[in-house]
Amino acid sequence: MTTAVPPTGQAFLTPDAEELRAWLRLAHAKGLRPLALRTLLAAFGSPGDVLAESFAALAETAGAAAAEAVLAPPADIEGVPFDHYIEEALAWASAPGNYILTLADTAYPQALLTMPDPPALLYAKGRLDLLQARAVAIVGSRHATPQGLEDARRFARALSDAGLVVVSGLALGIDASAHRGALEGAAGTVSVIGTGADLVYPAEHHTLAHEIAREGAILSEWPLGTPARPANFPQRNRLIAGLSSGVLIVEAAMRSGSLITARLANEMGRDVFAVPGSIHAPLSQGCHRLIKQGAKLVETPQDVLDEFGLPSAQAATAGARRARTRPADASWASARLPEQIETGDAARVLDALGHAPATLEILATRTELDGAALQGALLQLELAGRVAALPGGRYTALERC
Repeated sequence: MTTAVPPTGQAFLTPDAEELRAWLRLAHAKGLRPLALRTLLAAFGSPGDVLAESFAALAETAGAAAAEAVLAPPADIEGVPFDHYIEEALAWASAPGNYILTLADTAYPQALLTMPDPPALLYAKGRLDLLQARAVAIVGSRHATPQGLEDARRFARALSDAGLVVVSGLALGIDASAHRGALEGAAGTVSVIGTGADLVYPAEHHTLAHEIAREGAILSEWPLGTPARPANFPQRNRLIAGLSSGVLIVEAAMRSGSLITARLANEMGRDVFAVPGSIHAPLSQGCHRLIKQGAKLVETPQDVLDEFGLPSAQAATAGARRARTRPADASWASARLPEQIETGDAARVLDALGHAPATLEILATRTELDGAALQGALLQLELAGRVAALPGGRYTALERC
């Protein structure tokens, strides 16, 4: 056995070649369901012991289909011959910060063991201690609005500062903003990905992924080299739900994958939270549907903390913030509008925007401003960080906490 030492300083054992061979054969055996594998491990012990059993014994314990899957010759993994893949996996795990976790490891996330079908094997990068911490997931649309992106980052930072690890999926939009907000906070973030742990998807998140691997953790159940496949992401979502005590949906359309995460979380007995929005906004419809179905409506991070019985982020991190040297981020500070924006044309435009995006034509009608005055006010508001331009010639207000 080879010993790997995680950043916490607590050693655990990484499988050696023969043990890893047995785990990989069972973890990737076609037709062997995770629940059947857990049944076999409970009955016979280690993966090696399971592989040594007869067809009759395996079939009696978990059924004929499971027995056939266990005893079938090992198949290639992502096009790599099985024996070669074992060498590649061991080499990957020997690099600093890389780990292969099995159901037998004490570092395996305990929250996942409450699921009916936890993966037999996980690939992890970064801080393993975060995998045991209390966590909340923040997920939402890949095509988020500026307001949604800001809300995700604000909620994530506040929840992280209150001691909750933020879990998300490294996708574009809400996921990425949640990760960034959590990294700015005290507790950190875990990214559950739908590719191999040696790949970054989407490619534009290369820098973010490296920052998470350095300061947080990245987790995947997929073999090394697994590319992004649409079928992988719903399965990825179940791990996001499984790792978390609750799931917060910030923005979601009616057919959003985030609703799958919410459904899975509900089935696992996790709390589901949703941020409401305008009745005119397509990305609010999924959140409103969840609220109708019983999700908790939240307007501030404190609403989530109250459900978990936790103190406010300010109280939880008063001492931690004094000890940290990270410079303050002014974008999260409470601030009044400059005097020239609180009055005049800019204030009229801000009032006219309300909580839903609007076109220039709509704003002109609501404010009765001519084109030049309206454009000047919008420019002033954009420079002040109070308004953002959207595709299609629309504008939306950006609220500050």
